[in-house]
Amino acid sequence: MTIASLSPQAALPSPSTAVWQLGPVPIRAYALCIIAGIVLACWVTERRLRQRGVAPGAVLDIAVWAVPTGIIGARIYHVITSPEKYFGAGGEPMKAFAIWEGGLGIWGAVAGGAIGVWIAARQLGIPFSVVADALAPGLPLAQAVGRLGNWFNNELFGGRTTLPWGLEIHRMDPDNPGHALRDDAGQPILEPGLYHPTFLYEALWNLGVVALVLILDRRLRLGRGRAFALYVMGYTAGRFWIELMRTDEANQIFGVRLNVWTAALVFLGALIYFVRVRGPREYLIPIGPAATPTPPTTSDLSQVDVSEGQTGARAAAPEGYRVVSEEQYDTWRNTGVAPPEAADDVRPEGAEPLDDEATDGEAASARADGPTDDPREARDEDRADAAGVRPADRDS
Repeated sequence: MTIASLSPQAALPSPSTAVWQLGPVPIRAYALCIIAGIVLACWVTERRLRQRGVAPGAVLDIAVWAVPTGIIGARIYHVITSPEKYFGAGGEPMKAFAIWEGGLGIWGAVAGGAIGVWIAARQLGIPFSVVADALAPGLPLAQAVGRLGNWFNNELFGGRTTLPWGLEIHRMDPDNPGHALRDDAGQPILEPGLYHPTFLYEALWNLGVVALVLILDRRLRLGRGRAFALYVMGYTAGRFWIELMRTDEANQIFGVRLNVWTAALVFLGALIYFVRVRGPREYLIPIGPAATPTPPTTSDLSQVDVSEGQTGARAAAPEGYRVVSEEQYDTWRNTGVAPPEAADDVRPEGAEPLDDEATDGEAASARADGPTDDPREARDEDRADAAGVRPADRDS
């Protein structure tokens, strides 16, 4: 007997099928949502990286490392925190590899993805914090899209509710994953009542985090990884209360779900980082073959250089990047003139000169006042006048 007739009309439906067969190949909605989220995150990150001076296409090199390590980390976290599903009495160890059936922990995804980003950033010569800040709004956007996969799987819902947006939940077939059980008439069987769509709450919250990061990053010019820390704070704040609404099985500590504790601890860590770390937003100037700024894409077709397309040559990737200020980056983009590299012995702005050094202004003042009493200094000045450079400049 179907219980669908017992549910009120005002309800959110759930799909009864999450897997479709394309010949012998299963097409899984969960996987499609994950892939769509990754594509969106890469698109957003690519745009933000290019705004900071990174060469086009770098996000693909980063994704090659970050996506696999992120998925591996997400699955490892899920298996570690829910070992009873895969090991011990009644467990199925091989199911630990069945990521298409759901079960990816965001905490493991961020940790594993961070390792991949770090490896790729080192290879490309990009500061890790620049990539993290560029990724900050793209990651919650990917999470919001990925949560739709939980809707298809009829999972990650909350307790019973009578609200108009209560969610219908199908009773899924354990012997045929991705499909609902059906009654004698072939109709999908619904669980009694309606449930909080916590996956939807989290998806909407993540979209709010995207807006929060974009707005504050634009206003505060966040750098040094602070935009990423802002994302972490925003996400964990929402995950804390949403996790308390969920009723699916989970390991607990002192009667509270493990993910609630994790969200609270990660939030505090991100908050401490956001408050303590200071510094302007980093911009990058490429070093090596790609050290010429990319011209604006405002020219018409008659002005496009087609010689590159005729030869099939691609622009060489830069050997690395220099970190510069926003003003220096704007000057470089507008003029093509890169700022001089800082010397190793440059002192912080406002620092007092050493006892045996004199600034250009002091030297000029001494010459204007009269001959120096120190023969060594006089000889140095004579040599400087003859060569056109001060000895200190030659040694730097």
